[in-house]
Amino acid sequence: MRTSILLGSLSGAALLSIAGAAYAAPTGDVPLIERTKLFGNPTRTNGRLSPDGKWLAFIAPQGGVQNIWVAPVDRPNEARALTAETKRPIRSYFWSPDSRQILFVNDKGGDENFLLYGVDLTTGRQRALTPFEKTTVQVIGMSDTIKDRILLGVNNRDPRWHDVQELNLATGKLTPVLQNDGYAGFITDDQLRVRIAVKPRADSGMDYYRVTDNKVEATPFTRVDYEDASTTIPYGFTTDGKTLYWGDARGRDTVALLAQDMATGKFTTIGASDRADVGAGLTNPKTGVVEAYSVNFHRNEYVPVGEAVKADLAFLKAQNKGEFYIGTRTDADDKWLVTFDPVSAPSSTWLYDRRARKLTALYTPRPELVGAPLVGMEPVDIPTRDGLSMVSYLTRPKGATGATPMVLLVHGGPWGRDSYGYNGYHQWLANRGYAVLSVNFRASTGFGKKFVQAGDRQWGRKMHDDLIDAVDWAVKRGVTTSDKVAIMGGSYGGYATLAGLTMTPDKFACGVDIVGPSNLFTLLKTIPPYWEAGKQQMYRRMGDPTTPEGQALLKERSPLTYADAIKRPLLIGQGANDPRVNVAESDQIVAAMQAKKIPVTYVVFPDEGHGFARPANNIAFNAVAENFLAKCLGGRAEPIGGALAASTAQVKAGSVEGAVAPGAKGN
Repeated sequence: MRTSILLGSLSGAALLSIAGAAYAAPTGDVPLIERTKLFGNPTRTNGRLSPDGKWLAFIAPQGGVQNIWVAPVDRPNEARALTAETKRPIRSYFWSPDSRQILFVNDKGGDENFLLYGVDLTTGRQRALTPFEKTTVQVIGMSDTIKDRILLGVNNRDPRWHDVQELNLATGKLTPVLQNDGYAGFITDDQLRVRIAVKPRADSGMDYYRVTDNKVEATPFTRVDYEDASTTIPYGFTTDGKTLYWGDARGRDTVALLAQDMATGKFTTIGASDRADVGAGLTNPKTGVVEAYSVNFHRNEYVPVGEAVKADLAFLKAQNKGEFYIGTRTDADDKWLVTFDPVSAPSSTWLYDRRARKLTALYTPRPELVGAPLVGMEPVDIPTRDGLSMVSYLTRPKGATGATPMVLLVHGGPWGRDSYGYNGYHQWLANRGYAVLSVNFRASTGFGKKFVQAGDRQWGRKMHDDLIDAVDWAVKRGVTTSDKVAIMGGSYGGYATLAGLTMTPDKFACGVDIVGPSNLFTLLKTIPPYWEAGKQQMYRRMGDPTTPEGQALLKERSPLTYADAIKRPLLIGQGANDPRVNVAESDQIVAAMQAKKIPVTYVVFPDEGHGFARPANNIAFNAVAENFLAKCLGGRAEPIGGALAASTAQVKAGSVEGAVAPGAKGN
């Protein structure tokens, strides 16, 4: 199916008394899991089968930096490194359709100017395929039958819009196909023809236009209003180009999977759920026909469509190895890559031979966690004060029988979601003695459009009320006590942390903000230019900075406005090159706190962007964070040791043992 690809000690049974509150410590002798085992480079990860089924590629360390490796699929131990990055880890790659090279994207220092590179499987020759400055590439179209070229979106002409260009995989030549004059994206078919152009409207809706011979028709064939624009999108065409699959919420709350006959325009429902949105699922590599779809409410579930993969899904489920996820499938569809996630043990990736109905173990990303005291995760439903229900996930320390300190771990987006499965942050914090609660508050995606839109213009209000309701739920059920709850998160989760400590200053014992915005007006003013297509929708969801009313709303919902209300300890981590949440977002609130002589600890990484991609930097910040939380909540912590010295961390405010001084040269 053709579609666009857009390129993380308490021991014994004694009671620990902290600030007058008694907490049940984890029972038994629970070893402390080292940070490097949780957050260091995985041994192997992100495996992908080549389309011809001969090769297995994966990401693994080379010289301490994540690079791409390749091995014969039947001899994975004969792997060799195909790339030689020395600074920035490679995190995203894919096979060329002809299985002759690996294509990957990477940026510089977290600036998110992702360029495309190709590496020849035989010679090891590496080329920059989009050698431009201040440009980010998108893969617009790939084919199962056309093997020698792909379609890219490149915004080197106008940073706001990605022009469609054809990339010849053998020569590296780029040929213009369609100039983008205001389109959010394009849908192509298996013949690499641009078939549909998507254009944002001023009212935040989306219009869909047919494209013939690379010319966009004047009148849209489908108009999607704001209420459905973020949930109703084309998934892609079947190989013959006759059927277009949609994720569609028009006329219903949750997203259903529909098939549209392009000749007649008729829609047929393939799959639907009243509890959660339906995902794109699994498509046949040869025909592009949907053979199963996914539904993720509490947990992910594959639902077969017809008989094509029904027996395969039943076989994989019967293995009882945990949640399973199907990755790449070969062109012949005889081999699948399958990952099993037992949550309380590290995941493992297997080669599934469909004909023999046989599984062969390939690798475990983190073998050092085999036998470690990992714990399970419990899906829970938490009510809000106004009658909504939030799917949430609770992890408790191993052996805990009563209340423990708790960390409310808030996801980013906010238009994203938390899901069931192994979570390194849950395991880390639970091992340190904390219950961990992740909440899908209103505006989280996957649970229907009404739930998403219930968060419109509710940053710092009802969205924050949801988090408070979740804390109260945990206190009422004896998971924790009201005086020992920290709030922590990245991106929107960082905003929620700042909102928690400014707008409800007595609710949390402390907060850890990672790349969180403090000033919503300046946040919207500094978003990357290639977010232009979604800008009006963001304004409608958050507040319009071009109107006096919107400006007033954004100021009212900005934690910076209430910085002088902070009374609890705050730790901030920031990437200096962040293009989404500019470093000024953290600088502003730190300066406001310092002006009021309010203590704050502020750690900046000069070679990072929106989050910390280099494991040394992530480990360093988490070293600071767990020692910060230990002082605040009373849990245990692994000493910082040499973690900061191994990173580029610069402490701009506050004091951290072993820190690099501001302006010092990092590794």
